[in-house]
Amino acid sequence: MTDWGREFAEEARTERPDLTRLCLLLGAACDPLATQRDLDEADVELDRLAGLLPYGARAPQAWAAVLAEVLGEREGFHGLSTDYQRLESSLLHHVLRRRRGLPILLSVIWLEVARRAKAPVYGIALPGHFVVGLGDPLAPLQDQVLADPFAGGREMTGRDAELLVAGATGETLDPSMLLPADPLDIVRRILNNIRAWAAPRPERSDVALIALDLQLLLPSHPARLRYERAELLVQRGDFLGGAAELELYADVVAAIEPTAADRIRSRAKAARAMLN
Repeated sequence: MTDWGREFAEEARTERPDLTRLCLLLGAACDPLATQRDLDEADVELDRLAGLLPYGARAPQAWAAVLAEVLGEREGFHGLSTDYQRLESSLLHHVLRRRRGLPILLSVIWLEVARRAKAPVYGIALPGHFVVGLGDPLAPLQDQVLADPFAGGREMTGRDAELLVAGATGETLDPSMLLPADPLDIVRRILNNIRAWAAPRPERSDVALIALDLQLLLPSHPARLRYERAELLVQRGDFLGGAAELELYADVVAAIEPTAADRIRSRAKAARAMLN
């Protein structure tokens, strides 16, 4: 059986991680039916889509219009509110087949297709809604070209972005929110989405554990993920495994928060007691 996690970890630790490969590997890890052929076909499809774009340099606004026409109108990539209820909406190989997915996965398709065509494209991780930018990411907001792949590539104004942020956080748009998203940050956000999908579905705790383990394979991650993994193991009935990880996490925090460490050790003891 292919070790998707090992390949994911190796790619994540390269000097320039490949976003397509990372997304395909995490999708395969979360899909027990995925094969190498599925990943290869997805990569070929991205190449095919890039080949549909007309050749030649163009202004950012023209790029946005071309991408919306080809990917949004002709190829039918878009999203619906019901897509948030499907795990497949976070798995790149499924999104390429269905032409439907979450904003961040549809944006990944835009990014990777446009990148192959040499377009000046970058991802923008707005709170609550991922979009793409074209042109100079350091340009003033009024001069930036933003597009929403979830809406089929609808061009956004600066006011649209401000309203998105206000609706998601109640805060005003900070210029730092418009900076290009790093591939590893995009992958973290996808994995967080998968975990959020699995959280209210105890029967899919297997997917939550896979997503959590992939996050732990990234070059940097919050130490608290170890605690969350331990709790998930206990939830899944692995009381000994969960207790052991809780104790390891307690050792990590003991020097900084001894009281918290004592509470975590008590939680580990309670987990072991569940075996009786």
